[in-house]
Order: sequence, then structure tokens, then C-alpha cells
Amino acid sequence: MPQSLQNNVVLITGASSGFGAEAARLFAREGCIVVLAARRMDRLTALAEEIHLAGGQAFAVPLDVTEQPQIDNAVQTVLDTYGRIDILLNNAGVGSLNWLEMLDPAADIDMQIDVNLRGVLQVTRAVLPSMLARRAGHIINMSSVAGLIAAPMYSIYAATKYGLRGFTDALRREVAPLGIHVSGIYPGPATTEFGQHSGDNPLKRNIKVPRWIYMTSEYVAHRTVSLARHPRRTLVIPWWFRPVIGFDTLFPGLVDWFLKVAFVKRLHRLTEDDRP
Repeated sequence: MPQSLQNNVVLITGASSGFGAEAARLFAREGCIVVLAARRMDRLTALAEEIHLAGGQAFAVPLDVTEQPQIDNAVQTVLDTYGRIDILLNNAGVGSLNWLEMLDPAADIDMQIDVNLRGVLQVTRAVLPSMLARRAGHIINMSSVAGLIAAPMYSIYAATKYGLRGFTDALRREVAPLGIHVSGIYPGPATTEFGQHSGDNPLKRNIKVPRWIYMTSEYVAHRTVSLARHPRRTLVIPWWFRPVIGFDTLFPGLVDWFLKVAFVKRLHRLTEDDRP
């Protein structure tokens, strides 16, 4: 049965751009009260004003998901204001593209773990008691196909997304008997700010990805709202990544060989002089 989204309170982390911002616009059009949470308050304020002018309801709260006091304050502010959180969209995420030994321990490794994994765990933990009290709610975790297929040079990013997949599946099994839905979204490449912040190095400049592979943020947001209406465990987009994932599961040795021959050896040569 489709879920009605009218008057649902939706908390979206990472709402200042990309999937989060587009999903906020669409949830507002569905009649939801949208709570925009991110670090960049100037963008959140502008987005909230845009939603208001379009006839929707939006409310901005500052949130750095790596800071526990901010998490607690943001969630409590929403509960004090609206009395509930019907849908939590854990969307905040960062990534760094490079060889493991060339990643900065704090800026690249710790930051990815803190935002992509620890932040999701702590935001969810803060929201969950209010959902349990009502025996209702939907937690949607924005993961990545990197949580299903481990790509070279995305070692830490893949580790966080694999961890997020494990958390999503385990939590779903914990709370499903209590009336709470938990879903994981696993999108492939998309045109967002993510690529702009994943590092600028010879590796990135020499990886050529066909433009047709990229989804738009609007498409991912539409699928996210559809998932909220029709809750299910997992959404992999685009659809053709499913057979790719299946091939990786059944023939990992062949995938290892292909990546080594087609990409990794060539990219190692590009950075031989830069390696520690």
C-alpha cells in the first residue's frame, strides 16, 4: 500500500545541495514539512525561502553530522517544534579519490568515516526513540553502489558505504517488528557537487567516465520520494547496476583482472613519482 506523505515531517541531512536539496523540493511538493539540515546555513536559508515561495513548508537547522552536540540539538529542535519526525533521510556524504597511502589521515580518512558512517549512526540513534514511541517512521539511508561493489582508489569511501549497508540491514531487522521502515538507496554516478570535492589529482583527471552513465540529482530525488511512498528494503539505481553487482558477486576474480588490466596498472604509472 502506498504511504501518504501529506503533512509528514521529513528531516534531511546534507540538504544544502545535490540529492538532499532536490529531495527537499519534491517532498515539499508532496505536502511534507521539510527540515533542511546541513553546515551551510546560507544555502539552507535560500532553499527554505524558495520552498516557501512555491507554497511549501520548510525549516532550516544547522547541522554538522560529525558534532554530537549539534546532532542532539537539531533533532530536539525538530521534536520541540513539530512533535515528531516521520521520515529521516540520511543523505550527508563525502568522498576522496586516491590511493590509500596518499590520503590525508584526518582530512580524508577520518572525515569520510565521521560523515558517511558515524554521522549516520548518531543521527539515526537520536531520531529513533521518537519513532519507537509512536511505532511509526521511515529511515532512508543514502548509500552508494560503492557499498555493493568496492572500487579501487575509493577504499575508505567503499569501507564506509559497506558499513552503512550493514547498519541499514541490521537496523531494519531490529525495528521492522515495531512498525518502522528502514531502506537503503544505492545510486551510481550522478551529477552533484560530490565529484568537485573528491579531490583534484592526476588520477581523477585521467579517469574518463562516459557522460551517459551519470544520473541527474532530480532523478535520484524522484526515486527517493517514490521510495518514501512505497517503502522497500533496497533501491539500486540505475537498474542496470543490478546485473553488474551480480557479476561482481559471482566472478570477483574476473572483475579484479579486468580492473587491473584496464585501469589500475595505468593509473599507478601516472602517480609513481608522487607516491611516498
